Amino acid sequence: MRASVLDSLDDFERWGDGCAYVFPRGYRRERWSYSRVAGVAYQFARELEARHIVKGDAVLLWGPNCAEWVAAFLGCALCGVIAVPVDDAASPDFACRISAQVRTKLVLCPRERASFFDARVFDGQESDGPVFDGPVTEKIATIDPADLAAVLAERPAERFRSAVIQPSDPLEIVFTSGTTAEPKGVVLTHANVVGNLVPIEKEIRKYLKYERLVHPIRFLNLLPLSHVFGQFLGIFLPPLLGGTVVFENTFNPTEVMATIRRERVSVLVAVPRMIDSLRQKVERDVEGGLTADGALPHPDGAEPRHHTSPHHTSSGENFSLRFAAAKSQHFLRRWWTFRDVRRRFGWKFWAIISGGAALDRETEEFWHRLGYAVVQGYGLTETTSLISLNHPFHTSRGSIGKVLPGREVKLAEDGEILVRGSGVASGYWNGHELQPVAGEEGWYRTGDLGALDEEGNLFFKGRKKEVMVTAAGMNIYPEDLEAALRQQKEVRDCVVVGLERGGNSEPCAVLILRDRTSDRNTDAAIDVPAILQRANETLAEYQRMRTWFVWPEEDFPRSATQKPRRNLIRDAVEAGLRGQAPASAASPLSELLTRITGRSIQDIQHLTPATSLEGALGLTSLERVELLSVLEDRYQIDLSETALANAATVGDLEKLLQGGRGDRGRPRDSESQSAVPDSPALQRPAFHYPRWTLRWPTTWVRLVSQYLLARPAVFLLGWPRVTGRENLRGVRGPLLVVSNHIADVDVGFIQTALPARIGHKMATATGGEALESLRSPGPNRAWFSRIYDRVQWVLGVALLNLFPLPRQAGFRRSFAYTGEAVDGGYSVLVFPEGKHTEDGKLLPFRSGVGLLANNLRIPILPMRIDGLFEIKKAGKKFAAPGKIQVRIGKPVQFVPGTDPEEIARALRKAIEALASDD
Repeated sequence: MRASVLDSLDDFERWGDGCAYVFPRGYRRERWSYSRVAGVAYQFARELEARHIVKGDAVLLWGPNCAEWVAAFLGCALCGVIAVPVDDAASPDFACRISAQVRTKLVLCPRERASFFDARVFDGQESDGPVFDGPVTEKIATIDPADLAAVLAERPAERFRSAVIQPSDPLEIVFTSGTTAEPKGVVLTHANVVGNLVPIEKEIRKYLKYERLVHPIRFLNLLPLSHVFGQFLGIFLPPLLGGTVVFENTFNPTEVMATIRRERVSVLVAVPRMIDSLRQKVERDVEGGLTADGALPHPDGAEPRHHTSPHHTSSGENFSLRFAAAKSQHFLRRWWTFRDVRRRFGWKFWAIISGGAALDRETEEFWHRLGYAVVQGYGLTETTSLISLNHPFHTSRGSIGKVLPGREVKLAEDGEILVRGSGVASGYWNGHELQPVAGEEGWYRTGDLGALDEEGNLFFKGRKKEVMVTAAGMNIYPEDLEAALRQQKEVRDCVVVGLERGGNSEPCAVLILRDRTSDRNTDAAIDVPAILQRANETLAEYQRMRTWFVWPEEDFPRSATQKPRRNLIRDAVEAGLRGQAPASAASPLSELLTRITGRSIQDIQHLTPATSLEGALGLTSLERVELLSVLEDRYQIDLSETALANAATVGDLEKLLQGGRGDRGRPRDSESQSAVPDSPALQRPAFHYPRWTLRWPTTWVRLVSQYLLARPAVFLLGWPRVTGRENLRGVRGPLLVVSNHIADVDVGFIQTALPARIGHKMATATGGEALESLRSPGPNRAWFSRIYDRVQWVLGVALLNLFPLPRQAGFRRSFAYTGEAVDGGYSVLVFPEGKHTEDGKLLPFRSGVGLLANNLRIPILPMRIDGLFEIKKAGKKFAAPGKIQVRIGKPVQFVPGTDPEEIARALRKAIEALASDD
């Protein structure tokens, strides 16, 4: 019988070298075993003891999902130290207020956030760090998760228990509010977590004999570990099965699908919005598209969610027919019917777990129809996440599961869900004392409305505070009205809020329209009253909406779990209906630009479509790369990197976001098509990154060709004199090799100069546009020329291991491929100048090499080729032995976070310095 969370560490030790976590770090992916996580947890516990952080003290965990986060959390539990998780996207002000309230002794956060915890005096007086409202604090020590292993290297990794832990001891304090008032923390004990884990463990044991057939089960967890449900699916449940947890730092549907396939994920854990975004991605892309406007048959056989065009694409019609037929099919038949979808996700993917909010029935039915199991649960932070849970093999569609053993649920007279049991938190922490969570007779009022059927399935009806009461005393649930609005083809998303009218609430439909007009503050091109009329026809008389508001932004403001922030939406709507601007209302786009550029929100929030990205905001090319990532994550869409590179104003960005949303019926390639179809200047080729070049038998063929073809050719052209090989003693790679660029034969000279242990496993970045022109020659080329071009491409990528590094746009995918190659043990050769020298002198280095250095975190090897330019300039084909010289410098590394431009300049100086070495 489990007594505390520490028993989970026994599971970690039991699974030993089994893979526990896979997570991104820069452009690479780290893989941690169960034993390594346990070892670092023990090391972290010893570190806490050495820092005199003892039982009852607090440690703040403010960073992205990673294995170090888990190890630190378990290390705190070992010592009785209270973990205080904070969402990675939380504002510095929120994190610092929490830190002051719990009197944090240590913070685990990225190094760029360390300055927020320097000693400072508040209330506008002098400070050593940023100024926040709150009490005076001393400087708090911080550790970057990426540096945790190095910081703890001298601590023993053997089993360690420094404190006696009781089930009633606090495990963590999870803060659930604080946007307008002081943050309120929910205190969860070891007993709270164990009470929820035990009934799940008992049920899992029944199926362990079958789990062996598909071991290991891999979970792609997109929920933050600061969220209790994210902890259950990321820390506590997988060790029961010896499963692997995959973390991802993007919410781009295309990237998520790629991760599911690449990592052979079995179960996706995500919020409803992410699950719906994946649905839309499938609808757009499967079999080349759906109907002309993306229609799917309605799950209940009624009218489709989007009205269909009389003209169908053959692929879309085919999918629609299969989708309709699958309603009555056995799930095994559905697996086969939608095998094309399964091929895109990978054959091991079979289930989706939804958490953080209620999943709408239409999205649930869509995935069920495709043959996937959809598991919903219900709970709150105050109930340690879980109150009820659907059985993965006996789901009740539309419900949020049956109540778990060990807790009781009843409905109040008004339908509010009341719960009591071992999972209910011990209290709220207000900075001074504990306040009780449960009320009379131990019942906790959830604030949610629900219903129970005869079989004990619980159904979510909505938040009690969001229910609107009419003058006749009738209750209106926003979820019912939103479901009716989403059936309308013009509506992309919506929220219904209650507006005060004469002491009662009147429903107001807040709409984000699928087709946006050029003037974002007008709805002249959209007949909104007609939309409401069609939606109202499906509702009862007392539910009908008469007030509406078109939301001016591309998305609603959202919480960390992607729920619309209804209070902010309501305030903005009320101000807008009065003809006023919302107070202190920064748009999501303004917030993203603030984060990227570092400028104050006051400078950026009053943007106009004509605002220049480069002139007014000073957006650099590197910041554009970062902006593309955060836009895709924030809006969960695919964007064209070329289109962003050509965007000059804020208005261009808004058009880009609208195009990225796209028509659900139009198949889109995020890498090859412009987000603005009418702009041919934004078109560019799709770059290809074949993975077969990194695997057997290609690697064997490449090795043989190096000794039979490449090296003899290099020695024939000019036997090079190599200096500096002593700098590589004890260096095994992988390395980031940078060199000056003279001619196409540079690759051969560098591979020849390097030791076999490095040169045998090397991938070379080359001009993406030139390489792609060989892979996909234009239609104006003769047929034999196209064949010749394709043969050149195959030989280049197979024998020289070339991959495209575009000069204009498309860097992210190229950098991601670089990370995959390095993870596979390959060194990477890049020419930072980007083109051949024309006068023998070094050209300025592109800052992309700085991005690679920061995100690959491997040693960088400067090299230099001399003498080849003179041969080339003289028009000679061959050189005397020793005339061409290849110099190898000393491997260097930069502190993570160093400015990419500074890295590029430093590497250029390093290669220049090699010219004077003998």
